[in-house]
Amino acid sequence: MTTFDDVLEEAGAFGPSQRRVFALVCLVSLPFAGVYVGIVFQGFTPDHWCRDPAATEIAQGCGWSPAEARVRMVLPVNSSGAPVPSTCTRYDVDWNATGLSCDGPGVDVSQAPVTGCKDGWEYDYEGRRSFVTEFNLVCADAWLVDMYQATLNMGFLVGSIAIGYLADRFGRKMSFLMSNLLNGVAGILMAVAPNYISMFVFRTIFGFGVKGGWMATYVLITELVGVEYRRTVGILYQMFFSVGVLLLPLLAYFITDWRWLQAAITAPYIVFLSYYWYIPESPRWLLSQNKASKAVKITEAMAKENKRSLSKNIQSLADSSLEPIAVSFVDLVRTPNMRKHTLILMFNWFTSAVVYQGLIMRVGITKGNVYVDFLISGLVEFPAAFLILFTIERIGRRLPFATANIVAGASCLITAFIPDSMFWFKMAVACIGRLGITMAFEMVIFVNTELYPTLVRNLGVSVCSTLSDVGGIVAPFLLYRLATIWLELPLVIFGALAFMAGGMVMLLPETKGVPLPETIHDIEFPNGENCSMENLNSLLDGYDPNWLKPI
Repeated sequence: MTTFDDVLEEAGAFGPSQRRVFALVCLVSLPFAGVYVGIVFQGFTPDHWCRDPAATEIAQGCGWSPAEARVRMVLPVNSSGAPVPSTCTRYDVDWNATGLSCDGPGVDVSQAPVTGCKDGWEYDYEGRRSFVTEFNLVCADAWLVDMYQATLNMGFLVGSIAIGYLADRFGRKMSFLMSNLLNGVAGILMAVAPNYISMFVFRTIFGFGVKGGWMATYVLITELVGVEYRRTVGILYQMFFSVGVLLLPLLAYFITDWRWLQAAITAPYIVFLSYYWYIPESPRWLLSQNKASKAVKITEAMAKENKRSLSKNIQSLADSSLEPIAVSFVDLVRTPNMRKHTLILMFNWFTSAVVYQGLIMRVGITKGNVYVDFLISGLVEFPAAFLILFTIERIGRRLPFATANIVAGASCLITAFIPDSMFWFKMAVACIGRLGITMAFEMVIFVNTELYPTLVRNLGVSVCSTLSDVGGIVAPFLLYRLATIWLELPLVIFGALAFMAGGMVMLLPETKGVPLPETIHDIEFPNGENCSMENLNSLLDGYDPNWLKPI
């Protein structure tokens, strides 16, 4: 029987029509990077100290710099002559009564009572305005910065499932356009949010639309190209996220106000609404909805643009994989191999998100040049896609996937113990870790699709990938809270997680050169061996008969 893949080969597996659509949808990955890791610039926490109105007045009168004023007034000079600046407390003294003079030495008030920052904070941010400095999210309220990223990932978690359902119900194109309308509205509202509570609400809504729309276009482009091109376009589509990571510090360098930066990140989503006229609906999805006439029209237009002609009768197509079988999460864990695959893939999705986000956000707390450091770390992401494309058909999936995790883990652990005096060496090792986890993150999605049978493939990817959103929720709390104990402690945790993920990958089967599994039999007996009917019936107890493969 003729399938849509047969028709697609005749219309052009990756002709000018698909290349045009591919180029357009790759642009969707660019602003996604700003949404995902923009916290490094939007939530930048500069050096800060308690504001003291009397101290500020004296410092201005004497012409002292903020650093000099802190030495002379905010803290006493200790025995070594090197004061340790306080960020959340100050001495409760009347500086006008201390006899402090502009030309005299600092005044030791170490015996004075200590109070909190009841008059607010001052920031050493050289003109940059983040939501941290605007809303004073420091000291006791510093955890609200963690929530800024966590709310985004909570939006991702709900949105990827909801918009994934809508994409199956109303189509990939319509879901993409609806998500972009939501992104445009929520992103602009976030840019004008009057307080941090409303900012968090709009941030959650923003996350709801962004990831779901990104995934809808991922599915759309993979359904428009021939079988042999799906993996390549999927990896390159993700690589454009790395291009966005590279552009972000350049954008943030020139846009120093977090509100205007948010508006700049949001603007592309408004432009993407014009895609209504430039990208087609998925003919494969239209066929699944018994809308053959629309599928024919779109496929014929693709063939015409590709300078091809169609001889096969697309009107008679039926997708044999779409059988009326109800599936649920239980199907992912019911049998031994399915259960093993699900648990290992869930852990790898979780680890990839935690380590990837953690390493990026760490750039904002290392006290280096945030623009240069972010740019350098972004550059190392580019080889990841090419390493994947070079190795997966030569070596296989399992070894590169495991190696990427282990390299990331080793790099994190080594970086944690390299002294700051060896700055460039430390940066180089950290960048290798960034390369490793980027490669692992890009591999997990297509390895996921190759380890589930057709009937639960979409469900398996959806369920497992939600763990990346859980990891995204956990990552900022791991990074920012543990860093207050020891700056490098998060790296130790990241390294341990990545090592465990790499070791668990080695327990998965190799899928290079193996056809996509169609039934549960293909998963539980991957070498094609038969088993007794009694054992098979016991293993598949409760499954629909369509899961069975004839013995």
